[in-house]
Amino acid sequence: MFLTRFQINPARRGARKLLSSPQAMHAAVRAAFPASDDYERPGSRTLWRLDTPATATVYLYITSPGRPDLTHLVEQAGWPTTATWDTREYDPLLGTLQPGQRWAFRLTANPAHSGRKTAEAKETQRFGYVRESEQEQWLLRRATRLGFAVATQRDGRPNLRLHHRRTLSFSRGAYPVTLTTVTYDGILEVTDGEAFRATLTGGIGHAKAYGCGLLTLAAAEGATAGR
Repeated sequence: MFLTRFQINPARRGARKLLSSPQAMHAAVRAAFPASDDYERPGSRTLWRLDTPATATVYLYITSPGRPDLTHLVEQAGWPTTATWDTREYDPLLGTLQPGQRWAFRLTANPAHSGRKTAEAKETQRFGYVRESEQEQWLLRRATRLGFAVATQRDGRPNLRLHHRRTLSFSRGAYPVTLTTVTYDGILEVTDGEAFRATLTGGIGHAKAYGCGLLTLAAAEGATAGR
């Protein structure tokens, strides 16, 4: 597995198109892999996420089974004469994960549930959770089977901050798509190393093609940095 960071130049026309359409960004990420098994393999798939740490600063993070080539993104939405992208091997970190480790994490996800729109409806459909409390519980309910637990603060609350809560609307061909997304920052503790590795390489929740599901790690309380 590989972890890649690419800085987007939001002043460029190509960048504005990519940032306004998860479908367009998905296509651009997919185009970074000429071989299909570099994009997706059994047990691992390509995931991506946009982070905006400061005004006019946008990073694209990608985890992938194979090494990507982002030349087309540099030409369309980067700085072709001064910067490209940074790709690191992810497997060394994945191999060190074990129960008891604590990490700071970030995740952008699509917290959703299935249900019927009306009592008479025969087909179920997916609905996004829009309340912050529902979005928080969505992640907490899944954490155990994903191989981790969210740490607890001194006040007893989960060490979790939700931000960039929004609803995205865009087109997928002739069809409209609406997604509820939220970014989670917090501290976690690994409870099951194998399940947690599967979470990092396979993603969390739905809408993985549209920038959801990628969980990244950073050092917390002396742990080894993940990115």
